[in-house]
Amino acid sequence: MGGSIRFRVLGAVSVYRDEKPITIGSPQQQALLVALLLRCGRVASTQELITSVWGEESPGSALASLRTYVWRLRMLLEEDSAAPRLLLSQPDGYRLVAPPLSVDLHRAEQLAADAGRARAGGDDEARGRLLAEALGLWQGAPLAGVPGPYAEQQRARFTELRIGLEEERFAHELEAGRHGAVIPDLTVFTQQNPLQERPYGFLMRALYASGRQADALAVYARARRVLAEELGVDPGPELAALHERVLAGDPLLDVSVRGTRPATDRYV
Repeated sequence: MGGSIRFRVLGAVSVYRDEKPITIGSPQQQALLVALLLRCGRVASTQELITSVWGEESPGSALASLRTYVWRLRMLLEEDSAAPRLLLSQPDGYRLVAPPLSVDLHRAEQLAADAGRARAGGDDEARGRLLAEALGLWQGAPLAGVPGPYAEQQRARFTELRIGLEEERFAHELEAGRHGAVIPDLTVFTQQNPLQERPYGFLMRALYASGRQADALAVYARARRVLAEELGVDPGPELAALHERVLAGDPLLDVSVRGTRPATDRYV
């Protein structure tokens, strides 16, 4: 059972060896795999793993079940389950040793970092390609169907990563002058993530640059209403300043969308 192995967590949990899928087993067994895999080779105590899978009020059978799941995972993942090289026993715990980029999450994080360096270096073509590749790693809801508090925490982390990548993609599209093309995606994104301020600014700029000043102002009104109702706050100073520029019909606003971006402007 040799060959390369890779893991997917940005969707339903899945494992592939030489591009052939491996059936991982029950949801709790998947939860254990995730709790080990995302610790990046660090040791997790048996109590940590029990809490990760079952929470603070674990059943009396949790330790026995944990050991059974470890045995089953070794049977699935190891070339020789009697001499494991991936899923290792440690004093009062276990650790999973896998190449970092064999995990789609770690690959997405690496691509995000590479895209940031491409932006800093002025390589817009590479930046766009890297962002698209990172976002393409998502295959549905992350950790779909995996129970336990650890998986829930990680889902929140993955969501933040994806939001950041989407925002960078929108910024890249606006800087490239593709404001009309990005309006539909931005409209959906602001509806799905109504408490994120930065996408409202992107949408306002895209609409304004497309000659839709009234629609851009309506987006600000919606953002202000949602933030007040949900969080009890007003839009931040940058979004408010953008609103004033749209209201005044600032001609430089359209120019900066098309490529002469001020260094302090978050909305391109």
